[in-house]
Amino acid sequence: MRIHALPIFLASLCAMAIAYRFYSAFIASKVFALDANRQTPAHERRDGKDYVPTRKWVLFGHHFAAITGAGPLIGPVLAAQFGFLPGWLWILIGVTLAGAVHDFVTLAASVRSGGKSLSSLAHAELGKRAGAVATLAIFFTVTIAISAMSFAVVKILEGSPWATFTIALTIPIALLMGAILRGESHGTRLHIASVLGVALLVFAVVYGDTVAHSWLAPYLSLSFPALVLCIAAYGLLASVLPVWLLLLPRDYLSSYMKLGTLSVLVVAIMFINPELKLPAITSFVEGGGPILKGKVFPFVFITVACGAISGFHSLIASGTTPKLIDKETDCRPIGYGAMLLEGLVAITSLVAAACLHPADYFAINVPENVFAKLGMTPVEIDLMSELVGEKLRGRTGGSVSLAAGFAQIFAELPRARALLGYFYHFIVMFEAVFILTTVDAGTRVARFLMQDMLGRLDARFARHDFVPGVWLSSILVVVFWGGFLYTGTISTLWPMLGIANQLLATTALAVGTAFIVRNHPTRRRYGLIPALPMLWVGTTTLTAGWESIVHNFSRDPNRWKAVMNTGCTAILMVSCVVVLLTLAGRVWRDRKTPPSV
Repeated sequence: MRIHALPIFLASLCAMAIAYRFYSAFIASKVFALDANRQTPAHERRDGKDYVPTRKWVLFGHHFAAITGAGPLIGPVLAAQFGFLPGWLWILIGVTLAGAVHDFVTLAASVRSGGKSLSSLAHAELGKRAGAVATLAIFFTVTIAISAMSFAVVKILEGSPWATFTIALTIPIALLMGAILRGESHGTRLHIASVLGVALLVFAVVYGDTVAHSWLAPYLSLSFPALVLCIAAYGLLASVLPVWLLLLPRDYLSSYMKLGTLSVLVVAIMFINPELKLPAITSFVEGGGPILKGKVFPFVFITVACGAISGFHSLIASGTTPKLIDKETDCRPIGYGAMLLEGLVAITSLVAAACLHPADYFAINVPENVFAKLGMTPVEIDLMSELVGEKLRGRTGGSVSLAAGFAQIFAELPRARALLGYFYHFIVMFEAVFILTTVDAGTRVARFLMQDMLGRLDARFARHDFVPGVWLSSILVVVFWGGFLYTGTISTLWPMLGIANQLLATTALAVGTAFIVRNHPTRRRYGLIPALPMLWVGTTTLTAGWESIVHNFSRDPNRWKAVMNTGCTAILMVSCVVVLLTLAGRVWRDRKTPPSV
C-alpha cells in the first residue's frame, strides 16, 4: 500500500488547529485566567533594554527563532529508523498535549512572577534545593545540546568545500548586518540589512558551486578535528562579542530563513505530494537498529525530542520572552502557537526522511562498514551523490539525509533535476543557520551560568563587565562542550541530548505544576494539565537514561568517554528525581495553604 505525504500533512494541520482553538483557549481562560488589562513585567519594569513591550507577532517571530534549533530537524530524521509512524504519532500527540503546554505554562508562570527565570521559579515554588538542582540541569542540558547540534554541523561540512564556503560566509554576513543595524530593530537600517543579508545568503549558495571547483576547494575540504576547532572558535567569538554585533543579526537571518524556507517546504510537499518510501514500521522497533541502540519504546521519545517537547524552550519562555510580553493574552499564541509551528517543522523533516528509499536512508545515516552488514542495496544514492557533487554515503548525523530528502522532493518539480545540487546546498545552509543559532546563543547562556557559579568564589566573576571573567567563563564552557563534540558520535550525543533535554522539560513541567497548585488553590485540579505530561515524559526519559547507561554509554571501549557519558546522564537523572520528589512533598504540604500571589 502506497502512502503519500499529503494525508499526513492535512491530518497534522487539523489536529494542531483543533488543539490550538480549544485546548490552548481552555488553559488561557480556565487555568491562568489571562487578562489583557493586567499589567505585564514589560510595562511594570519597562527600562528600554530588557523589559520592553513588544508587538505580538514581532515577538512571535523572535520567540520562534529562539526556540527552534536543530532538534526538530535532526530528531525526527533519526527516529525514522523505526519507520515514519511512531515518530509522527509522538510528534502529533506530544506537541499538542505536552510540548505546547510546557512552553505555554512556563511563559505564563514567568509573566505572572515578574519575568523570573526557570531556576528562580524553581527556587520560589519548590525551594532552595530544587532551585540549585534546576541550575545544574540547565547547565548540563545547554552544553550537551551545543555539542550534539555542533556534531550535525560538522558532519554536514566534513569534506564539503561548497557547504563549508556557504556556511563560513554567513558569519561575515551577520557581522556586516550587525554593523549596519548597530542595535536598531526597526526603520531603514533594518530594511537595508535584511535585503542585503538575504541577497548575500543566496549569493553564498550559488557561488559556492564555483568555489567548490576552484583552487580553494582543497583548503575548504576540512577534516572532522579541524571543523571542531572552527565551531569551537565560533562559539567562543559569539560568546564574547557584543550581542548586537553577531547574535542579533544572526537572529534576523535565521528568522527569515526559518519561516520563509519552512513555508516553501510545506507548500512544496503538499503540491508535489511525494510518496513515503520508508515503511510505517521497520524491523528495528524491537532494537538492533544501526543508528539508535534501543527499542522504539522508550527511544523514539528522546530521539524526536524537540519536535514534540523541549526543555530548552523553558529557558526562552522564562528568559527574554516574558520580559517582552505586551499583554497577558499574548502568551497563548506565543507560548502554545510557536511550539505547534515547531511541531510542523518536525513533521516536515520526518516526511523528507521518509521520502528516501530505505536503503538510501540507511546508507547515508550509518558508517559504510556497518551498512555493508545490513544486506541492503542502495537505489538512488550514487546518482544523487553525482548530481549533488559530493559523497553522501556514510554521512551520519541526520543532517545530510534531511538535505538529501528535501532536495529529492524539489527535484520532482518540472525540469528541476539539474538543480539538485543547488537545492541540496540551500537546505544545508538552512540547517546550519538553524543550528548555529543554538550554538552561539547556547554558549552565551552557558557562559552566564558559569559566571554565576564562579561568582560564588569571587563576586567579580558574576559581573558581565568583568572582562577576565567573561573570557574565562567562555573558554571553560567551550572546552566543556568541545570535549563532548570531539569524542562523541551520533549514537551517544543524540541520546544524551534527548535525555538531558527531556529531563529539563520534566523539571519545567514540575515547576509549572507547583505554580498552578500553589497559586490557584480554587483551580488545583488543573495542575494535572502539566502534571500528566510531566509523569509521561519523566517516565520514558528515566527509562531511556537507564537503558542508555547500561547498554550504550558504559560499554564504550574508551573508558574516559564511558565515565563522562555515564556520569553526566546519572547526574541529570538524579536531579530530575530530586525535583519530582520535592514537588510531591511540596504539593502535599501546601494542599491547604492560601495562594502566594
